[in-house]
Amino acid sequence: MISNKMKDLVANSSIIRAMFEEGKRLSSIYGEENVFDYSLGNPNVAPPEIIKIEINKILNETTPKLVHGYMNNSGYEDVRSKIAEFLNKKHNVNISLNNIVMTCGAAGGLNILLKTLLNPEDEVIAFSPFFGEYRNYVNNFDGKLVVVPTDIDTFEPDMHVLKDIINSKTKAIIINSPNNPTGVVYSEKVIQDLAKLLCEKEEELGTSIYLISDEPYREIVYDNAFVPYILKYYKNSFIGYSYSKSLSLPGERIGYVVANTNMDSFEDIMKSLNVANRILGFVNAPSLFQRVIANCLEAEVDVSIYKRNRDILYNHLIKIGFKCVKPEGAFYLFIRTPIADDKKFCQDAKQFNLLLVAGSAFGCPGHARLSYCISYDKIENSLPAFDKLAELYKIK
Repeated sequence: MISNKMKDLVANSSIIRAMFEEGKRLSSIYGEENVFDYSLGNPNVAPPEIIKIEINKILNETTPKLVHGYMNNSGYEDVRSKIAEFLNKKHNVNISLNNIVMTCGAAGGLNILLKTLLNPEDEVIAFSPFFGEYRNYVNNFDGKLVVVPTDIDTFEPDMHVLKDIINSKTKAIIINSPNNPTGVVYSEKVIQDLAKLLCEKEEELGTSIYLISDEPYREIVYDNAFVPYILKYYKNSFIGYSYSKSLSLPGERIGYVVANTNMDSFEDIMKSLNVANRILGFVNAPSLFQRVIANCLEAEVDVSIYKRNRDILYNHLIKIGFKCVKPEGAFYLFIRTPIADDKKFCQDAKQFNLLLVAGSAFGCPGHARLSYCISYDKIENSLPAFDKLAELYKIK
């Protein structure tokens, strides 16, 4: 008999993954070319060629023990040093290998952070819409996720609302910019205002409030959008980073956590992250890909491919009457649904072989997410299906 907690998790398994499986079913009926799957954020842009070169080079030229052997729980020291040097140069910060823990992607990073920070019933704030797994990650450690709504027209946090929600049980706030599912990038003013408010609340409550910036989409930005580097704005801050999107390596589960040197209890926190990275079952970040990314820190995917996808899809949806904030980053559109029941809307979209994800999965009903990290031709071929969906709801 499985645990009661797992019974609930199984019963409410990922809507996104379920839609992905539905896409495979429909493709078997109608043909893959006639099914328009916008459900999963699985990058379609190829990894940089240097990734393949470095994999072969490392396997052929490096002593096996240095690739496949045990390591420090936080990851290889030389890899962390290279990443620290890269971040110092790129973002004008001052960190070392001692600020970094290599992780199994951003998800692994968030879990070791929450394991380190949370006591039962501690509260973690997330802004809606938010990546739905945050709720499960917090629940893993018997914390409580508190969802704070954002401005419906901008999806930016409302500091007045946040001010009233932060209390003595608030241990952490998770932000995600560029954002999944909206594609919104928080401006520097938003980050400055957030940092100021948290400092005020820490002084008022006599507690430490940690800001966790979840950044798998940091490098996927358009139109010269600026993504503030959170360590420069608030001392009790962490960044959870992943190469899943920036290098199109989602299946390799490689990323890191970086902590601000000036944070409260820095040394104890880093020791705890080191231990959590082992006891949660990850044990270490994948050894081969630690070596690979250390030699590919300057590499980038071709973001212009995503921008081209964004432009054709956004422009067409706006043209036929849908409403949507134009994304500055990531590879998602978050449209308002013409009816309040976003789940029914997504069900109706399936009539035209359009697979969308209901905004309810992100804590924001009345919307639907479209992941446009698919081929340009597929997007182009899907436009008549969106026309039919718009006609169904008479929204033009």
